[in-house]
Parts: sequence; structure tokens; C-alpha cells
Amino acid sequence: MSTRTLIRGGLVITAAEETHADVLIEDGRIAALAAHGTDAAEAWTADRVIDATGKYVIPGGVDAHTHMELPFGGTFASDSFETGTRAAAWGGTTTIIDFAVQSQGQSLRAGLDAWYAKADGKCAIDYAFHMILSDVNQRSLKEMDFLVEEGITSFKLFMAYPGVFYSDDGQILRAMQRSASNGGLIMMHAENGIAIDVLVEQALARGETDPRYHGEVRKALLEAEATHRAIQLARVAGAPLYVVHVSAEEALAELAAARDKGLPVFGETCPQYLFLSTDNLAEPDFEGSKYVCSTPLRPREHQAALWRGLRTNDLQVVSTDHCPFCFVGQKELGRGDFSKIPNGLPGVENRMDLLHQAVVDGHITRRRWIEIACASPARMFGLYGKKGTIAPGADADVVVYDPAAEQVMSVETHHMNVDYSAYEGKRVTGQVETVLSRGEVVIDERKFTGRAGHGCYVPRGTTQYLG
Repeated sequence: MSTRTLIRGGLVITAAEETHADVLIEDGRIAALAAHGTDAAEAWTADRVIDATGKYVIPGGVDAHTHMELPFGGTFASDSFETGTRAAAWGGTTTIIDFAVQSQGQSLRAGLDAWYAKADGKCAIDYAFHMILSDVNQRSLKEMDFLVEEGITSFKLFMAYPGVFYSDDGQILRAMQRSASNGGLIMMHAENGIAIDVLVEQALARGETDPRYHGEVRKALLEAEATHRAIQLARVAGAPLYVVHVSAEEALAELAAARDKGLPVFGETCPQYLFLSTDNLAEPDFEGSKYVCSTPLRPREHQAALWRGLRTNDLQVVSTDHCPFCFVGQKELGRGDFSKIPNGLPGVENRMDLLHQAVVDGHITRRRWIEIACASPARMFGLYGKKGTIAPGADADVVVYDPAAEQVMSVETHHMNVDYSAYEGKRVTGQVETVLSRGEVVIDERKFTGRAGHGCYVPRGTTQYLG
């Protein structure tokens, strides 16, 4: 049965333009747009009319970096695909790209199938997968080709975490060479993990065990060094490169230098690096453990460089790296030894609002907000046209956003399955009001009306930034 929804009277904002337009949705897709008040728009009829007067009408957010149920440090991220995607919907995100994990000694297929099983029938919004390569060998290199054909078109490698996810330069080069031939995109966690482990050992030997030392041993220079090395390996392989969670000014400088040469090198940052700092890691009574993530939070001075990188397009994407662990029972595993604190922060629900606050604060424009949160992640990972925009033929993933609403971020009101907020007490202007996922209302005037299993797995094309 055909269903039609009409969103009337809002300011439609995409990465390309802002226009006062009505949006007609039919059978889960955007059917048409017409200027508000014109004969064409007035002639439309629909089963449901949503009044967006005084509101923004924006594409649903695309969070290209989440870790639901990720095993880490003897525990698991506290959000399941069910709770995490529901929280994402509350925050105006309608597509996540999560990471399937290849375990050491296992095939890529076994890891991918395990993640398909975790997510199947659980998600409130649409989802896709990247593949973490933690065991690069002849078999897994061959498997990369099959995964690209299946719509898993990006592969994450780690220069950090020796003994867990770490790949050496030779393995990285081989994977990059493979991606150069099969069209895949290599995503890099760029930190020199071998050197960091030495600094961790030395800090603990000196009795430096508090959470703040997590930031001190994971030095900005070791992020910059690894970023530089990853760029050179990608040049040798003739492969594009996407560097995840860029946190340091020195690492960003490496990306900017490569991009100035015209190289296909891309970078993302995350809200925690834009809004939080080492001041949070230094909070007393082990509270700093709530902010332990890798790459780590940096001194506040780095924030200006990251905002500038977002304005100049040296950074293209803001993702969350959502990987929540509860303070009680999970973060506490590292009392007396910061190296045992599970690495990760909650944030999938906060990203769109924090970036709107950045618009209010004058860091970015409204169109750039949509570009870095919706359009660019969709384009980077082969989803654009279907996701990331409001245009005829696109999936009807649409958010009605109230730019004047004020809210205070808090564990008391968020929907992520974690016992603290990384942004507790932060006042922001702007709030999600109504969210449609493929035309179905999943948040209706600040009430959840979605369901587990509505979200579909979305196979991806190759990156749309090349060619």
C-alpha cells in the first residue's frame, strides 16, 4: 500500500543549498521538493502532514564510525545494536557504519558473519559495516576482494594495540596494495603502538597509574609520526587513505601537507576532540577514566586547529567512534593501572546536536554541518544519493530539527546504555524533534515510535570521492 508523507514549511538544508521547501515522501523515498507556497506544493496531498514551520529539515545523520558490542580489554561495549541504534535515532542519526572484527587466526568471513548475526533484526535505523583486519595474510588479502563485491568496501588497520589489532608496515603495505586494485578504502588508526607500549611500561614503573597518564603516554608526536608513515605507505601502494579519529594538530598537519600535494588522503575527527580535553582526563577520584579513548583527548590548544581543518576541508568527516563502557564495573577495571581502562566514549546520540552548537558558536556554517555529518560520510563510504541528502530518489531519512530549542546534555536524559554522559551539564541550542527512517517516523515530536528490526543492512559502493 502506497503511503505519502508531506513535510511542510521548513528550511531544507543540504550540503549544497538552503531552501524554503516542502518535501514529499512516497514509499520510503523522497519523491519531490517544491518551494513552499507555490502551486505545485499546495497541490500535494498526503496521508500525513508534518508542520516544520520555523524548523530545519535536514538529511538524517550518517555516523561512519561506531562500535556496538565491541569486545575490548576483557569486556564489551555497553551498547547493543538495539540500544545503540535507538540512541542514534534520538540524536538524528539514521545510518551507522559499524566495524566487524576479524579475530587473530580467523577468516574475514567468520568475523563478518558474527557481526551480521549481532545486528540482524535488532537495529532501529539502517546500518552498514567496515571490516577490521587484524590478521593480514594471503587468505585474508584474497577475502578482501570478495568483501568489496559484497558491499563491505572499507578496511580498518591498526598501527596501535600490539598483540590485539596491530599490523606491521609490511602487512599494511600489502593490504593497501590490495585495496588499490579492488577499489576498497583503507582506514587507519594512526598511533605508533610499539613506542606507546614502551612509554606505558615506563609510566607504570614510576607509579603513574591515574587516567591522565593515558593521555600523556599516547603522545601527539606518535600520532603524527604514524599518520606520516601511513600516508607514505599509501603513496607507495597507490592507494587512497582515510585516517580515523584525528585528535592532534601535528597529525592534521601531515594530512594537510599530503592533500596540498593532491594525494587522495582523507581524515575524520570526533566531537570529543572538538569539545573535551586533557582537563577531563585529569578529573579527580578516577572520574578521568570516563574520558579514556584512543587516540586520546588532547590539550585544549589542539581544538582550534581541528575546527580550522573542518573549515578548510583537510578534515572531511565528523564521526563519533561511539564505544561506550560503563564507569561502574567497566572503566573501573583500570583502577590502579590506566592501561587496563577500556578505551572508548559514548557519543552516537550527541553528535548532531554538538555540531549544531558549533554552528551557533560560529565554528562552521549550517551547510558545512550537514556536509561533515551527513553528506561527506555518505560519499566517503559509497552511500551518497541514497543517504546523506534530501533529493528525489534518496531514501527518506529526514530530520525535523528545532534550531531554537535549548537542552542540557545529561545521563538522566540520554538513551545510550551507559551510566554517564561525556558532556554532562553541557548546554546546547538545537534539538531533534522528528526523525524519519526510510519514510517511517521513528521519533515523533520527541517520542520514540520506532522498533528493533526496522533498520536494514545497506551494502555500500566504493568511495565516491575518487574518479
